[in-house]
Amino acid sequence: MPLIESQPDALALVYARSLLQMAESRGGRPAVEATLGELEDVLELARGNARFNEFLSSRAIQARKRGESIARVLGGRVSDLTLHFLLVVNAKERLSRLPSIVAALDGLVQEKYGRVEVDVYTAEPLDGEGVRRIQGRLGAILGKDVVVHPYVEDGMIGGVKMRIGDQLVDASVATQLRKMRERLSVEGDAALKAKISRIIEG
Repeated sequence: MPLIESQPDALALVYARSLLQMAESRGGRPAVEATLGELEDVLELARGNARFNEFLSSRAIQARKRGESIARVLGGRVSDLTLHFLLVVNAKERLSRLPSIVAALDGLVQEKYGRVEVDVYTAEPLDGEGVRRIQGRLGAILGKDVVVHPYVEDGMIGGVKMRIGDQLVDASVATQLRKMRERLSVEGDAALKAKISRIIEG
């Protein structure tokens, strides 16, 4: 079975709080954010590679053997703390819950450090200046440090979509055109009804 993509629950929060405390004790905020980034990279790899995804979540693989493979593959590529955490979660046979654990940690980090992550979707790739401009504007509005994750969405004509937490802000050209069509349709229907009324009454 693949990794379980779900909202953070009580168990995920227990693991996330424990990791947050360990990372803070080792290096404060930089260590916390570095650990979170490494775990997000592991998840990104799993989401893009079905075999690695199955390797992390399969109950057919003994935890001991999986742990040995994880240490061999990720050793030297992630921090000792991140590797240790993955091995502990694996030993508890909870790796299939890694997405919700990482989501819980991300929420704790945002709450603690006043940071917010924003997924930004555009028709064309954003350059560095475009990312910084969005960060600056959102930071001024939200009063928080903004981390932008830029994505290109096929089918977009132009404009931008932003997902902030569970809120979607859609300022794409396609959406603006759709709203314009709907408004014109409503206004057109109203005008037609008014014209018919005048004919009947006249």
